[in-house]
Amino acid sequence: MICRIITRKCKNYTEVLIFYKQICAGASQICFDGRRKFKTCVAPSRKRSGMEIKMKIRVGVFFGGKSVEHEVSVISGLQAYNSFNREKYEPIPIYITKDNELYTGEAVGDIANYKNIPSLLAKSVRVFCMCEQGQVQLIQYPVKKFGSSVVAQIDVAFPVVHGANVEDGSLQGYLRHYNIPFAGCDVGASAVTMDKYVMKTVLKDNGIPVLDCVTLNVKEYERDEKAAYDKVEARIQYPVIVKPVNLGSSVGIKVAKDREGLREALEYAFTFGSRVLVERAIMNLREINCAVLGDYEEAYASECEEPISSDEILSYEDKYVAGNKGGSEGMHTAKRELPANLTLQKREEIRQMAVKTFQVLNCSGVSRIDFMIDRDTEQAYVNEINPIPGSLAFYLWEALDKPYAQLLDDMVKLALKREREEKNVLTSFDSNILQNANLSGAKGVKK
Repeated sequence: MICRIITRKCKNYTEVLIFYKQICAGASQICFDGRRKFKTCVAPSRKRSGMEIKMKIRVGVFFGGKSVEHEVSVISGLQAYNSFNREKYEPIPIYITKDNELYTGEAVGDIANYKNIPSLLAKSVRVFCMCEQGQVQLIQYPVKKFGSSVVAQIDVAFPVVHGANVEDGSLQGYLRHYNIPFAGCDVGASAVTMDKYVMKTVLKDNGIPVLDCVTLNVKEYERDEKAAYDKVEARIQYPVIVKPVNLGSSVGIKVAKDREGLREALEYAFTFGSRVLVERAIMNLREINCAVLGDYEEAYASECEEPISSDEILSYEDKYVAGNKGGSEGMHTAKRELPANLTLQKREEIRQMAVKTFQVLNCSGVSRIDFMIDRDTEQAYVNEINPIPGSLAFYLWEALDKPYAQLLDDMVKLALKREREEKNVLTSFDSNILQNANLSGAKGVKK
């Protein structure tokens, strides 16, 4: 057996494969060590057709962030990090603090370390992202005076974040700025799905049933409370549900049965955001959830579940605390009926509506669509969509015999598919307009 070490800088994995097809003909095995250094083992008796290439895809798993759902994101993120197939992937945990600082390192991948965040950060490495010659690098901050400051390289980002400031397109825009391919919804879909009012408007325009609603902003409410109450009461009858426009995990939600209850609910919701949404409360209610995996081209629905609530509405505690005697383990341990007790007809109606909702909003990866069924009329409505659901809703796919590792694998494939497609989109063109630019005139006016 002849062994040799070969190094060469390659911009991407396509170049790596081309490189090795050119120089490693006859190699029986090629092992990738994560630093673009390869060990080729050539067996003289093997035929060239027996060459096998083994390279792991480096996945940066982002979680945490400046959000009221920070802790839930840490749980979801580490669940995903621990579930990647290590034979195929090299996952790298990247923790986003509540100040939006990035940290990585071995300690970041252990949930036990999050009991003491300052201690965790002291054992970890603060980093920032940089794209250098097509390679996405995690650079130590502050950078070293001597030697390399590159801590790791990633091939694809995998955001597992929840709530405003991260799930709403903010993190996705950051990743796109650095040309980092990433799993899940793109910037536009993330922003639309996290704004409940915009989401409802788009769905209603596409014939998908949603409840009518009213939006209020905090300045409008502070300027004239009575006018705000009148605006709601002119459109919607009590009881009503009040919720922040751009939060998930049932944060900031209250039911109001009269004007005094509306005042309390509005003031509570405004502590979580500057815009709120008010809609009719269905009192004889069933809540049904269904996840969807795919993109604009193909998408598939998961099994349906019925969460079990302890009150009129499903609360944050119902989702993440109830049933977790030893501490929260994310959405997958919440009380639920899985599969939901639905007729075959109603189950298919929900699943088809979920796929349509997903594709109308141009989602990608895995999202969970939450439905409300009015028991009195059996009418189903889309309540909201979670572009990055708690625990990535893996339990809804396990109910259809899809393991979590396979779900993650499918999401990475979708991310890389999107990257390939976007390379064919024209984003700039050659122009000599700057050669004749003149800042003294009006915008766009030639001299």
